[in-house]
Amino acid sequence: MWTVLIFAIIAAVSAEPRAFYGEKVFRVFPQDNNHVQIIKSLAENAKLDFWFPDSVDLVTAGRNVDFRTESHVSYDVQALLQQSEIPFEVMIDDLQDALEKQRDSNIRAVHSYEKYNDLDTINAWSANIAAQNPGLVSRSQLGTSYEGRPIYLLKVGKSGTNKRAIFIDCGFHAREWISPAFCQWFVKEAVNSYGRDAQFTNLLNNLDFYVLPVLNVDGYVYTWTTNRMWRKTRSVNKNSSCIGTDPNRNFNAGWCTAGASSRACDDTFCGSAPESERETKALADFIRARIPSIKAYLTVHSYSQMLLFPYSYSYAVAKDHTELNNVARGAVSALTALYGTKYTYGAGGTTIYLAAGGSDDWAYDAGVKYSFTFELRDTGRYGFALPESQIKPTSEETLLAVKYIANHVLNNS
Repeated sequence: MWTVLIFAIIAAVSAEPRAFYGEKVFRVFPQDNNHVQIIKSLAENAKLDFWFPDSVDLVTAGRNVDFRTESHVSYDVQALLQQSEIPFEVMIDDLQDALEKQRDSNIRAVHSYEKYNDLDTINAWSANIAAQNPGLVSRSQLGTSYEGRPIYLLKVGKSGTNKRAIFIDCGFHAREWISPAFCQWFVKEAVNSYGRDAQFTNLLNNLDFYVLPVLNVDGYVYTWTTNRMWRKTRSVNKNSSCIGTDPNRNFNAGWCTAGASSRACDDTFCGSAPESERETKALADFIRARIPSIKAYLTVHSYSQMLLFPYSYSYAVAKDHTELNNVARGAVSALTALYGTKYTYGAGGTTIYLAAGGSDDWAYDAGVKYSFTFELRDTGRYGFALPESQIKPTSEETLLAVKYIANHVLNNS
């Protein structure tokens, strides 16, 4: 009896999501190589969680670094930064407080476009919106995750023959909750705009949009149940107790070179081979099979307010660089016009940092010319704890950029 009770108590405790009381997010400004080395030493000894850039290997002098510290080392880290005279600011003083404020309410009975929805709610929504709009939306299963969950894909557009398509995916990195929120918003706007908004109606009549609300379904569930700051997939790694692969380092585009790690415990782990993850292979297989029709690939991430295009795995200039740069400029201009949100744009490697194995570079090399990565709001004030109050404005402005790109694709492919 007591044994059963003890196990029940342990199970109840372990089922509680990890708390982040007293954990801080610092923004540090390394001025020289000495500062960089101090941050690298800290990373090793204090187990820092890098938010921007997403790996200690990418820290360089002259560029700000955002990282999270666990509560028991937060003040030691702050003291060391002060002693070392490295400029810094505390972006988030208590992460748990920020995460509790991120969501207006923990009670979630129904789907909402202005709330963060868990995976079950998103899956029920995708089935429902397809059932209610059979002439415009259909749902299929892209594949199955490592833990056996279905990965659902929506096709949005009026039925027609030989239509060109745009592929939009969200939810690569589990903790980037604003990303799946945008994909849901996009589908809602498509459905509500058809027949009412001439531009959007024209797009839906002439293009198909494949919308993948959450690619990394296992990781996303894990951020709701266990650890809100989880990034990777949830696959088991051979000869390691560390779980998961970074899905956006797992594509065959300069795989496991700059900006990707071969260490299974790292957040940027590239996996055992390109497309080693069921999720990334399902995505790549789908696009490969439809290369003639898929003209654009848009992958939605957060945070830093950037619109990036190939290449990220090297500093090589893409053959379509000039056109991609012009499209990015126009898309960013459309986005900024709504709320004045400032976005940076350019080739990934030079604009943000080198990151090999990304889906955008892979799609471009596979033959999808208009390949872009969105890094949504914000620039670090909230980071991955972006409040629900920002879902609507973020999605509204991003939609303008996506429509700009879609119009360009319609008229130029």
